[in-house]
Amino acid sequence: MRTIDETAGPGGNRPGAPTSPRGRAARAGLPTIPLPRESAQATARTAPPARAATAVPASASTGVADLLRGPVRPARVLLSVPAAVYLQVPTERGGDVVGVLTSDAARLPLACVLFRPSNGRPLVALPPDAPAEVGGGRIVVGDLAVSAAAWWDPRPRLPRPRPALLPEGVRQLRNALYGEGVPHSAFTLPGLPAGPGGPLAALRGAVRRADLDAALRTATRLIGLGPGLTPAGDDVMAGTMAGLVLLGHPAAERFAAAVSALAAGRTTELSRSLLRHAAAGRVSAEYAAVLHGLVGERPLGPAIDGLLATGATSGRAMALGLCTAIDLVDRTMRVR
Repeated sequence: MRTIDETAGPGGNRPGAPTSPRGRAARAGLPTIPLPRESAQATARTAPPARAATAVPASASTGVADLLRGPVRPARVLLSVPAAVYLQVPTERGGDVVGVLTSDAARLPLACVLFRPSNGRPLVALPPDAPAEVGGGRIVVGDLAVSAAAWWDPRPRLPRPRPALLPEGVRQLRNALYGEGVPHSAFTLPGLPAGPGGPLAALRGAVRRADLDAALRTATRLIGLGPGLTPAGDDVMAGTMAGLVLLGHPAAERFAAAVSALAAGRTTELSRSLLRHAAAGRVSAEYAAVLHGLVGERPLGPAIDGLLATGATSGRAMALGLCTAIDLVDRTMRVR
């Protein structure tokens, strides 16, 4: 099967911009994974005749490969907007979420990304009550069928298990997030309590003491805190978890498992699924681009801009989580 790939996030190519045959993802250095021939054959065997209409090609995250390649399951539309449709899929572990996104949406680790921007209106006719199903190689929502023409890995491939970050890059990230010369204690996120008694202040204190258990206790205050389908408190914890895992903190697995367990019943289905991906080191392309910039593999400034522009608060919250993880790794290794 022919491999195709394009990508654009909030800081990526403008919608509808022409692309070269290599695709935007390949030019940006994001790994793409061809759909194995045997998987295509399995899809042909399992796809029911009722879904025989030609499917729209997409670039799919390997984080949802099991759902796409597994048996056909009914799904429920959680949200339908011009740039994204999110589906809840019942599974043996209680449920997962998969998204169909346009090429100008943030590239999330649970998504299949279309090769068309939102101004082409590929998703605009999908009502929230549209019938949906996932599996057998495809996602079907109403009259739209989507199949994986290419795969991409949402876990960044960094130079070594504990990569060395450029000190100037870390300073650049912190200055962009907090503001140059502004004390970190002044940083706030909409929807999260500010002040010395708030959860962000508690998280900063835990970082200063290199106390991972204290940082974990702040998760009980942050998970589910804030408005929207991905509350800001969840995004902070997702950024922290993923950073600890990808930067090689010795207790990252324990931390991630504890935070993931807290999320059950405390937050939205979409946010819980994103936390589960973060616990495995699977992140958005925008978050991954910052990590690649911090190890000197690509320009850092545009990557930071792209992450901070993601969503209303999600990008800034994820960046705060990444800074938290960087500090915890640095202080833990320094103590040792």
